[in-house]
Amino acid sequence: MKVSHIIIVLIIFAWPLNYLYQRQLGAISFLLLAIFFFVISIKEIKKLKAQKEKEPPGEKIK
Repeated sequence: MKVSHIIIVLIIFAWPLNYLYQRQLGAISFLLLAIFFFVISIKEIKKLKAQKEKEPPGEKIK
């Protein structure tokens, strides 16, 4: 995921998350942010694994 997409998503969801925080439901907003970043990290790991599989065996960096 591009950094610009991540920033746009965070800006869009800033108001609802702030609303939850002001209503003493900050744990829910924290949970939603944690899930969001977890999904992003899973996508990045899959992308790195796919790049590693495409790499020829002689050019792997140790």
